Amino acid sequence: MTADDEALARLQAEGRLPSVSAAVARGGTPVWQGCLSVLPDREVTSASSYRIGSITKTLTAVLVLQLRDEGRLDLDDPVGRIVPDTAYAAVTVRELLSHTGGLQSEPAGAWWERVDGGTFAELAAANDGSGRVAAAGEWFHYSNLGFALLGEAVARLRGASWWDVVRERLLDPLAMTATSYHPPADHAPGRSVDHFAHTLSAEPHTDTGAMAPAGQLWSTTADLLRWADFLATGHPAVLGAATLAEMAVRASPPGAEEAYGLGLRLLSTGGRRLVGHTGSMPGFQASLFVDPATRDAVAVLADATTGLDTEEAPGRFLDHADGGGDGDGGGDGGVRPWRPSARPVPPEVAEVLGVWFWGNTALGLEWVDGELQVRDLRSGSLEDRFRPDGPAFVGVAGYHRGETLHPRRRPDGSVGHLECATFVWTRTPYDPLAPIPGGAAAPA
Repeated sequence: MTADDEALARLQAEGRLPSVSAAVARGGTPVWQGCLSVLPDREVTSASSYRIGSITKTLTAVLVLQLRDEGRLDLDDPVGRIVPDTAYAAVTVRELLSHTGGLQSEPAGAWWERVDGGTFAELAAANDGSGRVAAAGEWFHYSNLGFALLGEAVARLRGASWWDVVRERLLDPLAMTATSYHPPADHAPGRSVDHFAHTLSAEPHTDTGAMAPAGQLWSTTADLLRWADFLATGHPAVLGAATLAEMAVRASPPGAEEAYGLGLRLLSTGGRRLVGHTGSMPGFQASLFVDPATRDAVAVLADATTGLDTEEAPGRFLDHADGGGDGDGGGDGGVRPWRPSARPVPPEVAEVLGVWFWGNTALGLEWVDGELQVRDLRSGSLEDRFRPDGPAFVGVAGYHRGETLHPRRRPDGSVGHLECATFVWTRTPYDPLAPIPGGAAAPA
């Protein structure tokens, strides 16, 4: 088992990821790929496609810089010169690329990542400028809406749809044959994980319409490594290295928490300066970063709505000297894979899962391997473990080992509080309807 295999296994276990695929390049050459999947109903491999979310923005940004290099636009042009039918016409192309235009983060209307999108005319009509959060240039504020405007500018200047331009001017010359607008047949399914029951739920695979330039695309780790090496070296048919270096210069204001260039995130890890992007869509998370100085790169794709630290993940692979081999399924290397609940959660268990309070202390009750586990939600530490015992639960580890945890019911039959010895846990701190000795603590 290589260090890369172990890094993959740790990401899967720590993030509770139904599947995770990763690939590493050293000096521009792919040297390792792996996939670890515990999905019970779908085979996922290193060749499977995942949704890449906002990594899509890096493709949109490159298309904009192509137009600039051709003299078709200037970065300091107001976007209204190209797209006059927007309430944000005065915001410049540069400000949109660097998320400093003051636009709101999300478009008005239904949650765009979870519903099929409409036309640009509909998007423009719904966003009348009233959502602005800052003056142009005032501060960094990440805006998905801003990249929809950039994608529309590309489409109008090229006289073709944004996706057609992506395919013809980026994917074809870079031989990125596995990157697509819609999910191909061999794709990771896209799941969310119930925090307490550890069960899986399907997430939607929407056509985001006019918002597509902000996060629509699907890809594989192999294709993303091609894109990463392009970001480091350029390509004569796409964009030169000098322009890519310009994109990697920090454009976010001093003091801004986010280090961002022109459509690229800037990241430091292990003494390296990386460029790339993170991504998320319902059911998916993604991370792609490259060191332009060495052409070392890593792509990580996860089949989960949450759980992957997309900015920390690259260091897991790049901060050690490794490479060689590939595979699916990973290895244990002492790391126990996380697995979702294999069977439906019993009703008597389901009704006690979730957040409870011991006084003001928040506890999380989870169902893991046939046990009720109790975690302190501030520290994350495992406090107690209980096994079902008829209508109650008996402690098998922790302070309450051997004690019985009783669900106490209200007159309507619902569980009002939990009681173990003299400990009383309630759904809200000091619930006045529960028999808590002493009642609520007086304010200090």
